[in-house]
Amino acid sequence: MGKLANKVAVVTGSAQGIGEKITERLLADGASVAILDVNFEKLEQTAAGLDSSGEKILALKCNVADQTEVQDTFSTIYKKFGKIDILVNNAGITRDSFFHKMSAEQWNSVIDINLNSMFYTCQAVIPGMREQNYGKIVNVSSSSSWGNMGQANYSASKAGVIGLTRTLAKENGSKQITVNAIAPGQINTDMTKDLPEDVKRMATMLTPAARMGDPAEVASVVSFLASDDSSFVNGECISVSGGFLIV
Repeated sequence: MGKLANKVAVVTGSAQGIGEKITERLLADGASVAILDVNFEKLEQTAAGLDSSGEKILALKCNVADQTEVQDTFSTIYKKFGKIDILVNNAGITRDSFFHKMSAEQWNSVIDINLNSMFYTCQAVIPGMREQNYGKIVNVSSSSSWGNMGQANYSASKAGVIGLTRTLAKENGSKQITVNAIAPGQINTDMTKDLPEDVKRMATMLTPAARMGDPAEVASVVSFLASDDSSFVNGECISVSGGFLIV
């Protein structure tokens, strides 16, 4: 049956990369999964590839930076499955630039997708989780939350994710809702494949594992945090970085 049998999960930013692997793992663990992304064509392909029957997966186009769209989308999920047990906030973008050259659009777009979206999605699920006295929320932060050159917007958003996570954990722990974050390091995804080779080489040098991570390795940690195996883990940010050294 799997450790997530009879559970309903939502994964944002799930058309590809880490989000796709998280979805694949949660399905393998027995959950039904609603996957959200703005790239609906790719999302449908991902859904068909992971569950050709369509019985355990629901693909929905959603811009998680739009509060009204989030509310409508989550209403559809509740109508389909009747509940939401697990929320994985994975949607994220980068718009890199040195701070003195960064535009307001670059700043706002990253904050909207990476941080404001979690305000909208968490507000959409926490009332129901409190009512059912159960819930698992996993927020994707980043090793860049410690600060990274050219990523003032991204680093600020991912640091904010950790603060939000710890606050929600304190507010909702008495309702048997755990809220945790993960902080991936350099992972082989579409977001990192176009990085300059010298940047990737330096990241590898700063990683004791001496390699970039695989999205499936991130998904394994999400699987743990989404299950009752982590029943007494709350308000944590777990690094999934191969021991990446902050400099």
